[in-house]
Amino acid sequence: MTQHTVSSYDDDLRDLTGRIAEMGGQAERMVEESIKALVRQDVNAAHATVAKDSAINRLDQEIEEKAVLIIARRQPVAQDLRQIVAALRISTDLERVADLGKNIARSTVALEGKTPPKQLLHGIEHMAEIALDQLRMVLDAYTALDESAAIAVVKHDDEVDALYKSLFREFLTYMMEDPRNISYCANLLFAAKHLERVGDHATNIAETIYYIKTGKTMEDRPL
Repeated sequence: MTQHTVSSYDDDLRDLTGRIAEMGGQAERMVEESIKALVRQDVNAAHATVAKDSAINRLDQEIEEKAVLIIARRQPVAQDLRQIVAALRISTDLERVADLGKNIARSTVALEGKTPPKQLLHGIEHMAEIALDQLRMVLDAYTALDESAAIAVVKHDDEVDALYKSLFREFLTYMMEDPRNISYCANLLFAAKHLERVGDHATNIAETIYYIKTGKTMEDRPL
């Protein structure tokens, strides 16, 4: 981040970055806790995870208000302006990641009384590990404003997509073999789709980081 003559300007930008990092950490924990609740079939933990969504929504609103105030007061240009506009984009992606965590937790509530096969839960757990690693990588890339790390995040998205397709086929097989499997397989399939979307939002954030640093889209980068 460029040093400015007015130190309070730098403080404003650092505060904005810090709030994004805080929101990212909370969104990551929501997804992680929702998966734990799903694997353990812990309905109480699932309800607790759903309740955490309101705190992330408040952070999203605070970030929007902070960004608008900085633009009004400082009239930023070049990378500063890109950084502030990007904070608005990233907070939207993180708010949606938190919503996905909430939706996974709701799948656990919907499954109450049903026990899916362990191998299916292991598949969801493995996919969650990959998606959460992708999210952590992109949050680290944002803190460091590291465009190379952001590019690496985008390249990892194919792995999440491939895992989702594999799980989709597996769930479909279970549903075709026995109609009694349809209810829990459908809920697990929703959870897998939510994890695939977490990877998509991590990719969006990575593309935004690249834009902050270069002023260009990833599609325009040299290969």
